[in-house]
Amino acid sequence: MRFLLGFAACAVVPWIPGLPPFWVTLAGYVGIAAIVALGLVVLTGVGGMTSFGQAAFMGFGAYTTALLTTRFGVSPWLTLPAALLAAGLAAALLGAVVLRLSGHYLPLGTLAMNVALVYVVANLDGFGRNDGINGIPPLSVFGVALTDNRPYLTVIGAALVLALLLTRNLLDSRSGRAIRALRGGRIAAAAFGVRIAEARMVAFVYAALLAGLAGWLYAHMQRSVTPAPFGLGPSIDYLLMAVIGGVAYPGGAVLGAAVVELIHDRLQDLLPLLIGAQGNFETIVFGAMLLLVLQLAPEGIWPHLVRRRAFPPPHPSPSWGGAGRGGPPPLPPRAMPERGAPLLEVSGLTRRFGGLLAVNDIGFAVAAGEIVGLIGPNGAGKSTTFNLLTGVDRPNAGAVRFQGAQFAGLPPQAVARRGVGRTFQHVKLVPAMSVIENVALGCHLRGHAGPLRALLRRDRAEESTLFAEAARQLARVGLADEADRPAGTLALGRQRIVEIARALALDPVLLLLDEPAAGLRHAEKQALAALLRRLRDEGMTILLVEHDMGFVMGLADRLVVMNFGTKLAEGPAAEVRRDKAVIAAYLGAAPA
Repeated sequence: MRFLLGFAACAVVPWIPGLPPFWVTLAGYVGIAAIVALGLVVLTGVGGMTSFGQAAFMGFGAYTTALLTTRFGVSPWLTLPAALLAAGLAAALLGAVVLRLSGHYLPLGTLAMNVALVYVVANLDGFGRNDGINGIPPLSVFGVALTDNRPYLTVIGAALVLALLLTRNLLDSRSGRAIRALRGGRIAAAAFGVRIAEARMVAFVYAALLAGLAGWLYAHMQRSVTPAPFGLGPSIDYLLMAVIGGVAYPGGAVLGAAVVELIHDRLQDLLPLLIGAQGNFETIVFGAMLLLVLQLAPEGIWPHLVRRRAFPPPHPSPSWGGAGRGGPPPLPPRAMPERGAPLLEVSGLTRRFGGLLAVNDIGFAVAAGEIVGLIGPNGAGKSTTFNLLTGVDRPNAGAVRFQGAQFAGLPPQAVARRGVGRTFQHVKLVPAMSVIENVALGCHLRGHAGPLRALLRRDRAEESTLFAEAARQLARVGLADEADRPAGTLALGRQRIVEIARALALDPVLLLLDEPAAGLRHAEKQALAALLRRLRDEGMTILLVEHDMGFVMGLADRLVVMNFGTKLAEGPAAEVRRDKAVIAAYLGAAPA
């Protein structure tokens, strides 16, 4: 309904009686800039990748339509797919290089691309050099040329509303959760099957497509293109718009574009009069504005105006209980191995970090349907062993076999696909996402819808099924009432329970729990122990690291004890409890 009202407003607002032509033109520039900034919301605010090259992708769209319409006489509307293709293809080719970079190297790579594009078009005759390309024909509707900015503002407004709608569809989807998970930790996202490179590329190309659309609109509004509007300065301005408005909020892109464009226009006239000299003094003001916003409102202006989250969580439906109550059909369960069959076999596992031998020739076995505790003092190498088993890290030597197949060295996505779920020593949830969305991330491999289906809203049936599974796992761990809360607002102990629910959403054969009882109260530990016993009785195998000896001794069928990276002891809990080496190393030596 909101988007229908938005389209209606686009048709009505430009024709308000008495609206000065200057404000109509300025509103057109705001709309075009907002489309570019909206791409930065997805890329930077959600995906965590900073880009100084969005104006360059805008230039790909603008120059494509300029060349096709002026040199080959193609209809402006027919050049839109070509403009989007040019921007998207450029982003895919550039992304294949720069997205391999991390830290400050990624924005530097996009900056270099932006500078290179401006240099090329400014020095080649085919692009008109610095004079650019003139005589671009206007858009026309039913044979009427849109030479007046009022009807053209309707086109720009409709494009902006459509971009907001598509962005909402993308971020409220399986692909969107993968992009949003990038900010919460790539290790956790990969552990549940998210292909990190693919998620980053989707965000990068989508932002470029929006910039290409903005460039196409800009070219037919200006009727000419030159290199200057697609240089590094405008790219910085678009990033400034997103940050000031609220880089994690789609509405912030529109607000930031309006604020920056309006202030930019007013300052260009006002500052030379106040200073008594000509120059780009507004840049100084923008720098001061950015520092002020980062200091006082680091999330931008938008959340302080609307007082709500960037992406409201989906509200659980009463029908999510399953097909028996009219809800979506349950996801097919994974076949569990026969109880007692060999499941995980580790031999000679070794990991060195320079001169530090973190894991030294570790070997143990886990049978299907049992709970095995991996214990030892701090620094014993337990979490490193977990990372080696789940593909987060690669061993220097040794073998890992899972259900008879070689397992060591596989990437985390392949490990998850084979039915290994895990939690982490330090909680790795996406704080801004709701509890149920974090759990739904665990179902990532159990869905198939891609970004195109998400944009067209053709993934709703699958999404209902995934969220029904997530709701079932939340109820299983006793957190059904917390489904809509932002995960970052929960106490640490309850966040650990959310991690367990997320791991269960994968429907694992083997569940690896890294200190699951840390931060839990006594009653919560008892409830967790009861849950883990129930999971074992249902056929799931559990390997856990834990420092609470009372918890693990009363729960585990067997224990493997590590100390300084080596295996110290292995056996039933009662035997390990009496082992003198274990007592000395971990439980404390008995007094003489």
